Amino acid sequence: VQLQASGGGLVQAGGSLRLSCTSSGSIDSINEMGWYRQAPGKQRELVATITTGGVTKYGDSVKGRFTISSDNAKTTVYLRMTSLKLEDTAVYYCTATDFYPRGMDRFWGQGTQVTVSS
Repeated sequence: VQLQASGGGLVQAGGSLRLSCTSSGSIDSINEMGWYRQAPGKQRELVATITTGGVTKYGDSVKGRFTISSDNAKTTVYLRMTSLKLEDTAVYYCTATDFYPRGMDRFWGQGTQVTVSS
């Protein structure tokens, strides 16, 4: 599975940004896509995920401000980020996950930098 993310950049606090991530390769077994992020000196954390059935999950720090969605083919996932805060500055990683009865395989994209300035 290959993941190609785009849309990161520099934005002022209070602004908006949209990230996109397109998957390719052996994606038939993928049943969830999402975003995680890692800020300098911090652990990687959940931002948002969406299943092929459309069920979404958000990290507490982004609820109400970020929206995850996917295209009809379930191969591209989007993250709409609004009301951005300085603490949203991080490298954002796209993920694709294959959950199966005894575990999971999670694939990671290369990361895209989001910087929120004051």
